[in-house]
This record gives sequence, structure tokens and C-alpha cells, in this order.
Amino acid sequence: MFKTKTLLQGFAKEFLCVKRKSSSSAVSGPVPLDPKNFKLQRALLVSKLSRYEFEQLRHPHLNPEQLEAKLRDRGTDFDALIFLHNLHKDFERTIVRSFQDVGCEVKLANRVEFRSSLSKDIMHWADVIVPIGGDGTFLLAAGRASPLFAQSQQKTPIVGFNSDPKRSEGRLMLPKHYSENPADAVAKIKSGDFQWMNRSRIRTTLLGNNGKIPESTDLYRHCVSKMEQEKTEPQFLSKEMSRKYKAKMKRILPYLALNEVFIGESLSARVSHLQLVVNHQHIVNKTKSSGLCVSTGTGSTSWHTSINRISRKHMEDLFQVLPDTAKKALRGISIEELVNIYNQNLLFPPDDPRISYSIREQICVGVWPSPKDFESRGFVKNLFVKSRCIDANLVIDGSISYPFNDGAKALLEIHPEDALLAISLD
Repeated sequence: MFKTKTLLQGFAKEFLCVKRKSSSSAVSGPVPLDPKNFKLQRALLVSKLSRYEFEQLRHPHLNPEQLEAKLRDRGTDFDALIFLHNLHKDFERTIVRSFQDVGCEVKLANRVEFRSSLSKDIMHWADVIVPIGGDGTFLLAAGRASPLFAQSQQKTPIVGFNSDPKRSEGRLMLPKHYSENPADAVAKIKSGDFQWMNRSRIRTTLLGNNGKIPESTDLYRHCVSKMEQEKTEPQFLSKEMSRKYKAKMKRILPYLALNEVFIGESLSARVSHLQLVVNHQHIVNKTKSSGLCVSTGTGSTSWHTSINRISRKHMEDLFQVLPDTAKKALRGISIEELVNIYNQNLLFPPDDPRISYSIREQICVGVWPSPKDFESRGFVKNLFVKSRCIDANLVIDGSISYPFNDGAKALLEIHPEDALLAISLD
């Protein structure tokens, strides 16, 4: 639980800076074409995997009637399942027609096909990648839209449509009014009436003595191809890095995190024991917590905010312990406004070249953390993490998981060339 004193200190720091400005050294990456010169001729549409389709994959031996009977028997609201499935498919067909109506050739790939090694050929074919669904589908497509080390080639831009804006926030997708009129959005893209947006992504490098990458697990239960596992080659560390982190080799994971990298014990009730080095400093920060979340500006609207947000109850408690002079200065501002100001100030720009680490429920008792003044949240250029965990994982965008147990080491950082190239209409 939060301590009132800790909350008061955090509130004072955050409230003094209501609006966080974008860094002047924002990530840019390779300079894309002028939007007016962008030629939209081929669109790769990436379809959401509906819950009904997921159940079909789980039970491939059942025909539709048998599957319905099984789902109803276990208590699933089958009618709602089918309704949402058909809702998405109808929207999907609308998006296909919208691109075809402007003379665009369209290919449609579902989540399973997009995970396969065949998607590499489709990537070279497409002028734009269009995820249709929610943020999960966007994150899947983002991993392919601008691949690792893409500075040597023209990036394939990405633009997403929210297929169910009434039930999904879809912050990575186009604004919800374009879900009601997708043809308008497609026409703007075709005419070059849009802006480019670069979204920073986190590069994860594993450090060790053999250069091997442990086998990854797709948390959506679809296999990751062997080809993807072998994309990056092991490299020798510089003498300085080798001496500093006691490792000989490094290997870059083939996945870039658009939202966040999470490191922690698989069993949430177990304490995560980690050692952190910030910005290659000489201080090793030892911490025990419920896990570590390292976020980009894009991810600051998601888990980052959920971890660090302040509630109305916390704000009321803080207000009660403020001195009278502070209460007078805040007179006329409601508790709700203070809560909104604080929580909005947690967000930072998608192209920010920094990453923000957040330690969930850091233990602050006795010798923990060490040193005692180690903050549970902060902006950094890079972050080194060493595991002292028993059964932990390093998870990229809530999808791809790697074992990260005692002795495992990782370096998290942002490189301009790794930025995701996205299309923005607002």
C-alpha cells in the first residue's frame, strides 16, 4: 500500500510540472517521403483474431455445431460471441471495399498467417499495413511494419482501424469517428492528406557468455517460426561493456517493444528480485517488487499509467495532510481536477527518445531498496537489468515471452532507426 508521505512527495514532484514537453531530440529515424508523394497501390490488411476464431483453433476437431454445444455447455455466452465475431467481419469487409474503391490492391491476412514466415514476402509487397481490430492487433502488425535494423530500407507505414469503438478504446488506432466513416480516412491517405508519426520502440539485448537466445513463447499460443528466432547474430561486447556487466556476448532479440517490456516472476504472488543499472552508471540498484515495467511514450497511455495513476481516495488523503498555505493555493480546484492533472502528466510523447521504468509495489522496508534513495519510477536513456528471480519472464508487448531467471541480463534502450513509421490523420 502507498504511504501518505510517499504520495505527498510524488504529488509535489508531479504537480509542479503539469505538462511534460516533448524532447527536442525526439526520435526521427529515416526521413520518409513527403505524404503527397506517397503512392498507395497495395494494402496488407491484418485481421483481428476474434474470440470465436480462437475457440476454433483450440478445438480444431469439432465442427461448428459441436463447438457451439461445447461452449454453451461450459457457460459461455455463445450468442454474444457470434455477434462480436460477425460485427468484426462486417467491419473488415467494409475496410476491404474502402481500399478497393480507391484503386488499391488488397491482401488480407489473419493473425496466424501473419505470424508465419510467409509474411516476410508480403511485407515487401505492401505499401501500407492496416491492422483491423484493437490495440492487440496493432501491436502484432507493428512488429512487422518496421523491422529491426530498418534504417537500410524504406519502412512500411502502418495505420489501424478500430473495429469495435463502442467496446474498445483502441488508442493506437485512428480516432473512433473514422470507424464510422473509414472511406474518408482511406481517401485522405490516398491523396496524401496525412502526417507521418514516428513511435519509439524498445530494443532488448540479452547479455551473456554464449550468445544464445532462449526459446520464446507466443502468449497467444501461436508458434513463432524458427526463421524469426535466427534473425539476429551474436556479437562480442566491447571491453568496457564486458568488464562492466561481466558478459562476453550480446544478442539482440528480434522483437521491438512498441508499448513496454515487463520483467517479473511468472507467479504474481512471488516477489521479483532484480538488479538495475541506470544509464550505464556505476551504481547497482537492488530491488524487490511485483515486477518491472519499462515503457515507451506510446505505452505511457497503457500499463505505465495504470501502474502509476493516483485515485480519488489517494488524492483526498493527500489533500488532508497538505499545509493550509497549499490548500489555499489550490482553492477552486476540485479533487477530480487534481486527479486528472496528475494522471495526465504521466503521459509523454510517442517519439520521446527516453524510456520510463516503473517498479510495481517496490518493497521499501529494512534494507530494501538498496540504495535507499532509489526511485521506483524515472526516465532513463537505457536500463540494464539482471535477474535474481526463480521463475521469471521478460515479456515484450504482452505477447512474446522469454525466460529470465537468476543470472539473466538484458539491456533496454531506444535507437532512432528502430522507430515505427505510422500514419496520423489528426
